[in-house]
Amino acid sequence: MTVGNSLYLFGDIHTELLFVTLLPENVTKSFAPRILYVILQPAMELNTFIKTLAKHPALDRSAAALQTANARLHWKGMVGSAKSLLSLMVAQQVPGTHLFILSDKEEAAYFLNDFEGLFPEDKRILFYPASYRVPYQQEQTDNSNVVARAEVLEKLSDKQNTWVVTYPEALFEKIPTKKNLVKHTMRLEVAKTYSTDFLNELLLEYQFDRVDFVYEPGQFSIRGGILDVFSFANEHPFRIEFFGDEVESIRTFDAASQLSIASHQFFNVVPNIQSGQSLEIQETLLGFVGSQTICWMADVQRTYDVLKREYERAVEIHSKHDGPVQYALPQDKFVSHLAFEEQLSAHRVIEYGPVFYFKASHTETFDCIPQPSFNKDFERLNTDLKARKAEGYQNLIFSNQPRQVERLYQIFSDIGEEGEFSALPLALHEGFIFPSLQLVCYTDHQLFERYHRFRLKEGFKQAKQALTLKEIYQLQKGDYVTHIDHGVGQFSGLETIDVNGKPQEAIRLVYKDGDVLYVGIHSLHRISKFTGKEGSAPTLNKLGTQAWSNLKNKTKKKIKELAFDLIQLYAQRRSKPGFSFTPDSYLQNELEASFMFEDTPDQYKATQDIKRDMEAPRPMDRLVCGDVGFGKTEVAIRAAFKAVTDSKQVAVLVPTTILSLQHFRSFKARLSSFPVTVDYINRFKSAKEITETLKKLAAGQIDILIGTHALVAERVKFKDLGLMIIDEEQKFGVAVKDKLKTLRTTVDTLTLTATPIPRTLQFSLMGARDLSIINTPPPNRQPVLTDIISFNEEQIRDAIAYEVGRGGQVFFVNNRLSNIKELSGMIQRLCPGVRVGIGHGQMDGKQLEKIMLDFIEGAYDVLLATTIIESGIDISNANTIIINDAHQFGLSDLHQLRGRVGRSNKKGFCYLIAPKFSIMTSEARKRLEALVQFSDLGSGFNIAMKDLDIRGAGNMLGGEQSGFIAEIGFEMYQKILNEAMQELRESEYKELFDDRVTDQFNGFVQDCVFETDMEVRIPDQYVNQVAERLSLYQAMDNLKDKEELAAFSLQLQDRFGPLPKEVKELLFSFELRWLAESMGLERLVLKSEKFVGHFIANPQSPFYETDQFQVILNKILSQPTGYRLVQKDDKLRLVIEPIRHIKDAFEKLQALKDS
Repeated sequence: MTVGNSLYLFGDIHTELLFVTLLPENVTKSFAPRILYVILQPAMELNTFIKTLAKHPALDRSAAALQTANARLHWKGMVGSAKSLLSLMVAQQVPGTHLFILSDKEEAAYFLNDFEGLFPEDKRILFYPASYRVPYQQEQTDNSNVVARAEVLEKLSDKQNTWVVTYPEALFEKIPTKKNLVKHTMRLEVAKTYSTDFLNELLLEYQFDRVDFVYEPGQFSIRGGILDVFSFANEHPFRIEFFGDEVESIRTFDAASQLSIASHQFFNVVPNIQSGQSLEIQETLLGFVGSQTICWMADVQRTYDVLKREYERAVEIHSKHDGPVQYALPQDKFVSHLAFEEQLSAHRVIEYGPVFYFKASHTETFDCIPQPSFNKDFERLNTDLKARKAEGYQNLIFSNQPRQVERLYQIFSDIGEEGEFSALPLALHEGFIFPSLQLVCYTDHQLFERYHRFRLKEGFKQAKQALTLKEIYQLQKGDYVTHIDHGVGQFSGLETIDVNGKPQEAIRLVYKDGDVLYVGIHSLHRISKFTGKEGSAPTLNKLGTQAWSNLKNKTKKKIKELAFDLIQLYAQRRSKPGFSFTPDSYLQNELEASFMFEDTPDQYKATQDIKRDMEAPRPMDRLVCGDVGFGKTEVAIRAAFKAVTDSKQVAVLVPTTILSLQHFRSFKARLSSFPVTVDYINRFKSAKEITETLKKLAAGQIDILIGTHALVAERVKFKDLGLMIIDEEQKFGVAVKDKLKTLRTTVDTLTLTATPIPRTLQFSLMGARDLSIINTPPPNRQPVLTDIISFNEEQIRDAIAYEVGRGGQVFFVNNRLSNIKELSGMIQRLCPGVRVGIGHGQMDGKQLEKIMLDFIEGAYDVLLATTIIESGIDISNANTIIINDAHQFGLSDLHQLRGRVGRSNKKGFCYLIAPKFSIMTSEARKRLEALVQFSDLGSGFNIAMKDLDIRGAGNMLGGEQSGFIAEIGFEMYQKILNEAMQELRESEYKELFDDRVTDQFNGFVQDCVFETDMEVRIPDQYVNQVAERLSLYQAMDNLKDKEELAAFSLQLQDRFGPLPKEVKELLFSFELRWLAESMGLERLVLKSEKFVGHFIANPQSPFYETDQFQVILNKILSQPTGYRLVQKDDKLRLVIEPIRHIKDAFEKLQALKDS
């Protein structure tokens, strides 16, 4: 590595590619343009590192000591990831099963990740989790954990050489004996014969459920010759295809998309090991693995204590139980600490310390030192690395993120140093120094003080969500739909109708006065599900009247006016010069590298887009949409910092006083190690303090000012404003918005919103605003566990006691002021010693602020509040939220509230208190169920679509849109909006959009209506479920090109078997329709062996002046027979006959296009 032409190396985790950054000598240190080259050569081989570790003499001695029965080893002086790495070296030397019992789930997960980092593809490494939350509560088991447990047991009964990582809670539950498990496992192999009836019986006996589509363990489905099974011991379900009774192929498939992943020769069906009914005789995990297994233990005493505590809890629950179902005795179902202690005595045990339980038969002392803390002082780090190198140490920095290593090199180059280290493409949990091996192993996340998340498999949650979403979008009988040409009707199912003697499927819509309209499967995209305000039914339109087209035109006119304003603003911004910011400085790199979470691709892209806009000469106007807790604030902080490093001031405008304090705290904390002054103005400051702040602002002594709408008042004068950040713009009044409009044309503006804007709306607004969408949560965040409970004092007590017991805090949301005091009394009665604070919007500002601040600082354990907490309070220590009368909240409100918890590395809990389902309205029930299903972060988009909070879209285009949306349904509103934008782009604003190339707006015909009497459909014997057929038709209708069509055809074959003739014709009809569209045909009728194509109805269309139309005309005239042009009432039609089938029509039409 050389300075001068500084040559930097760093590895990429998957490919071990190396990026080399070359800095020319004459470039100043801060803003070097970087050129990236790629070469294949890792800085230090992972294998070399493993060999160096394996040289430690204590490892051979330990391996030898383990040869004696009942060996008791003590490993002293173990720190950081040295523990996991050295254990792995010994496990490799001593074959057999190794059981690693760590103190808790988190420690076990980090330990596992270190293992997987060293040997990423090793099948011996397994994780054995606990499957329950409360003993005996079967419905609360976590299915993905049951799968992980069954997978481990299956491998243990099969293989002798495995490394199992676990923790005390997982050892608490008993499991089936090995003999019993093998007896209940059914093996299916390719080329063998099985009767489908027998398999059906067997799966039902194993307590599997028969469903239409498999999406979670314990389900199976039979469709013709295809059997889908989701066994309890596999991450993915299996698809077994039969030819008669013989198994033709076995494939795993993705439960979310239902498409195949890989082929297999055999497959084991394992029943649910936790249900206990079918596998009565149970034993402990230690008994299952046998006494030859070596146990590595972090803390023996703690393991006993956890088992004792859990067992006592189980005994208590068992003694109180008096329900109709009899519980098994605790000793039959769970492991007591005494039984565990007795079994452990037969095993060889290695203890890590620092506390030891057994008397040692052999002791090893290691000279490990923990990674020192540098407090992000890179000068100190550099001095340390240099000193170590001089002493002959090898300096290694571990990181699985090339971007972090690049930033590190960048920072070293900026302080004029080379950086005396090699990077290894692997993430370790904790760094360490090994003097005897002369190794320095530092981790990037400790250097930058970021949070390092553990990763565990999360198999089928996505599948469940995908299917729930599918159900939400699916049309049910009685749903209201909007047809773009005929208005609002009611969906009454798929019907097979007779067209000239051939069966065809069509959708039946019922309009006012019982009128019926059949919509062919080629016109499905012309109808959309009506999504308006919840609970109110729309009025049906009458077929054949003008009412609908009048409403449609009125809406279009209004949209055009609005869009006109937006586009004009855009045009003004295009024409005015703004401030062009300089490229990133090294300070910017340092700030971004020290972010606690990993950047998601979306967040990284949003940051890059914002920087590019800021560096451009014209003013930026970018909108960042992202769900609650997705790091929008971080993106804003980065932009603000970039402006400040260029000596510009930044204004941050927020809707509420509490939020301004919150932002002030987060900006201040995040920028504490940088020379930036952050201040705020809001109603909590006295007039004198505000005047003082404004003075400093005008003098340029404040870099970032955060405030509520007072920030846009006349008296607020900035010395040199460079960037305006607006949070949750939709919550401001019209006056503030108008003020902002004038600001926007000259100052760079960044707007943040958590109200997700549905996907389709994005495109329409693309011209008016630059959008960045952050769709993915930070990878080191956990989903919030959501439960619906009834108002039960015991459950409330348990939830609060659990959270406070782990040192956390609780939000209790109650939206009625009348009984808030009673609730406070109840909580104090249930949980003596718990401190309760009450906060609501009718309090005096100062008092409310004091309560909020006290809660943030930990003076209260429970904050009992109205929904005032929805608006953005961010307290990472509050990880449980209890919402009273949850059924009375809208879905997005609930989602926003839930977003308040689980914002740190602790698991969050959300309890929705609601009455019994039978009492609630079906709408409220659906809302709560949807919330439970979408517990993952990132579900905001899906949630918004479920309960379309009309304000999300309405506010981007102005409040008056809600009225239209309520009348015509949301999706139809978007379709009309797209049409209106298209017309504006083609006429009034042609020049403005010429340089914005979007493939979406090409072609003269956007949509060709297709009618035929040929049999083009999906027969019901091929796909027998009506709802699924309908969703396949909808999916087909949304295909865009041949590649998508080919992929769709393969998917159909994969899921339902070989394509019948009718389906092939159906797929081909789409190609015909697209060809007709490209040739300027708006309507296509294929009936009685005759093809009639209608050219564009508007005789003034520029299409008729194109060369393409001339070519088609000449081709028609030069054809000998079968083609003719017919003109009637200024409308032009192309007639081709005879036509025998769809392919024939396609070839004859193609002949006119080919030159």
